[in-house]
Amino acid sequence: MKTVVIGLNHKTADVDLREKLAFNGPKLEEGIRRIRELPEVRETVIISTCNRVEIYLAVKDVGKAYEAVKDFLAGFFDIRKESLDKALYLHDDMHAVRHIFRVASSLDSMVVGEPQILGQLKEAFEFALERKTTGVLLNRLLKKAISVAKRVRTETKIAENAVSISFAAVELAKKIFTDLAGKTFMLLGAGEMAELAAKHMINNGVKDIVVANRTYETGCNLAREFNGRAIRFDAYLNELVHADILICSTGAQNYVLMKNQMQQVMKERKNRPVFIIDISVPRNIDPGINDLNNVYLYDVDDLQGVVDTNILERQKEATKAEDIIGEEIETFKKWLSSLDSVPAVIALREKAEAIRKEELEKLMNRLSEIGEKDKKAIEGMASSIVNKLIHPPTIALKEDSEDRDILIATIKRLYGLNGEDDDKE
Repeated sequence: MKTVVIGLNHKTADVDLREKLAFNGPKLEEGIRRIRELPEVRETVIISTCNRVEIYLAVKDVGKAYEAVKDFLAGFFDIRKESLDKALYLHDDMHAVRHIFRVASSLDSMVVGEPQILGQLKEAFEFALERKTTGVLLNRLLKKAISVAKRVRTETKIAENAVSISFAAVELAKKIFTDLAGKTFMLLGAGEMAELAAKHMINNGVKDIVVANRTYETGCNLAREFNGRAIRFDAYLNELVHADILICSTGAQNYVLMKNQMQQVMKERKNRPVFIIDISVPRNIDPGINDLNNVYLYDVDDLQGVVDTNILERQKEATKAEDIIGEEIETFKKWLSSLDSVPAVIALREKAEAIRKEELEKLMNRLSEIGEKDKKAIEGMASSIVNKLIHPPTIALKEDSEDRDILIATIKRLYGLNGEDDDKE
């Protein structure tokens, strides 16, 4: 049985094609069932996210399985088969194992180290388990992939350091205030990046959120989303006296907060520290404000500088993660190779058990007058002899050695496990 990955991602397909091939809702339910029913497929898991659609398979013939799955995708999503040729990639054997380990560890993601993919992989695996589309191979592989991802996060810093503008804002706020719980946060304007930063702030403990927007109704809608409160835009200076964090993204063409205004605010707030992030382009906050004591002002370029530095740090950690994956592939390879001996071990035990039963039956027919206690003693002795005889070859078959294939073939021949009649002269 071979491991196969067939899929496409943000590197090989544009968003239009990825959307067309998305397994959403009922399509996932029907899709995984129909792929599993393909004659070429023994096991399958489907992972479908905004950045990737991948099908993990256990198959006998890689080429036939690839063509069958490609035909299925074209028909299922009603797209031309030719449009898949450049976008689809195929990995098999240890290349497939490496790919799945890298996906789980977020080394193949658009943002290296992002945590979402591991959760998505777990959900995809659980979905397949519930529908019984997996077996020995993929069950072991996906469990291993999850443990590899956890090891990567434990032994490296790949998930540390913000690599998005919005999250970098939160990381900087933590450096200033240490603990964001109980801090008051003001959102000035309703730009998309500012909204994302607000969500990150909430996830990090900020409770009191105030929204000031030029269109009051828009501000009210946003405040409801964050379980906060909205104020009129022209009242934001009075509210800023009580705010610890301000994120500004108004879209104005000039400054909406001047240095002299901030001086008055700091006087009224008795010079308590305030963290201000100006995500606007062009900038909406007077850069001179940064000269004031206890005012920490960052603009989008400052945040981008933090992000760029952190991306380099993650790339260094990714190298360590690749080494871990290399080690784990070797471990998985040993387990996989041990599967080759399983049929021989089972056949050997079944052969020995059949001989034991046959010989016991002959003996018991001749010793019909012995008591039940003696019968059990004889049966116990027969079982013990069989177990001791097959124990050495069983252990040898399970060991990881270079000559395992030769050993399997020899034991099959010696014990007549290939279907031959070993009683033949």
